[in-house]
Amino acid sequence: MAGKKSPWGGGSGQGGDGDKPTGTESGDKPKGPRNPWLPPGGSDEGRRAPNIEDIFKNRGPEGPRRSGGGGPGGPNFRFPQRPGGKSWFPLAVIAIVGIGLVATSVHLIGPQQQAVVKTLGDYTRTLQPGLRITAPFPIETVDVEDVEGVRSVRIPGGDSQAKLILTGDQNLVDLSYIVRWNIKDLADFKFRIVDPIDTVNEAAEAAMRASVAETQLDETFSGQGRAAIEQDVRERMQRTLDGYRAGVRVLGVEIEKADPPAQVVDAFRDVQVAEQNADAARNQARGYAQQVLAQAEGEAEAFDKVYEQYRLAPQVTRQRLYYETMERVLSQTDKTIVETDNVTPYLPLPEIQRRAQRTAPDTVVTAPEGQ
Repeated sequence: MAGKKSPWGGGSGQGGDGDKPTGTESGDKPKGPRNPWLPPGGSDEGRRAPNIEDIFKNRGPEGPRRSGGGGPGGPNFRFPQRPGGKSWFPLAVIAIVGIGLVATSVHLIGPQQQAVVKTLGDYTRTLQPGLRITAPFPIETVDVEDVEGVRSVRIPGGDSQAKLILTGDQNLVDLSYIVRWNIKDLADFKFRIVDPIDTVNEAAEAAMRASVAETQLDETFSGQGRAAIEQDVRERMQRTLDGYRAGVRVLGVEIEKADPPAQVVDAFRDVQVAEQNADAARNQARGYAQQVLAQAEGEAEAFDKVYEQYRLAPQVTRQRLYYETMERVLSQTDKTIVETDNVTPYLPLPEIQRRAQRTAPDTVVTAPEGQ
């Protein structure tokens, strides 16, 4: 590259002196090629070549180092100062602590809610609905609970499960029912028993088994029998839970299903059909007996009235009874009776024709007296 300056420092030599080392001058010590990684115009004496750590340190997230402090987010970042030259950091810490104290000290209790307050872990009082103030956390802790809302539990829990209960007449019945309850005393509900919901379930099952054990199988299927069982179970449950001081109020018990066990349901239905037929026959017999009895009583009452008239006029009453009896008997026959001579009874032609089409009527003629 004659006549051109080498990028590695020094010329190409003068006067064809090609044996002179490149980059050396007379009176100077020899120099090597210029370091291409140094900034332009700088001297490479007393400086070392940058390594990989220096490159990433200058180009990292902290940004290039500058004289007089680092950039935002760098190691020399300073919190903004107040006009007086003091830092805002203490005031920010005080504000955050104050907001936390207010948030844990002021409580808004809903109209259907109550809250229990624990001071250093021990129960101290119950808060009623409204805006309430307590000591901040962790000195006092507040647990809010809905006490007026109706809660329900279904027994058994799954639809496929069967709850077989023994009745008073040694039969099994498959029962499913719902218990509705709410909180009566929040402090007792929270701290008297370990698991209030499990306690309600167990008390309901025990009360149901005790009540059904005193009831016949047929009564568990009837509406009136179910109502009596539901009322009895509710009262038993309330007495048991009050004895435990569980803080629970039982609102009601509803029997959803009362069926025979699935294994004997066909035989049970046959028995029910037979019992229904027997009941229908008994009811029919009772109705017929009542009808016959009413008719007999009516006839006896009529006979008493006739007897009173007979005592007043025996002959007239006898004649009247005779005529009434003959009229009732003869009105049901097709015979024509002629009592005396020279009497031509009126016989309606349509009636004669009707009788002639069926059978000829029998005519009985009575001879007059003395013949």
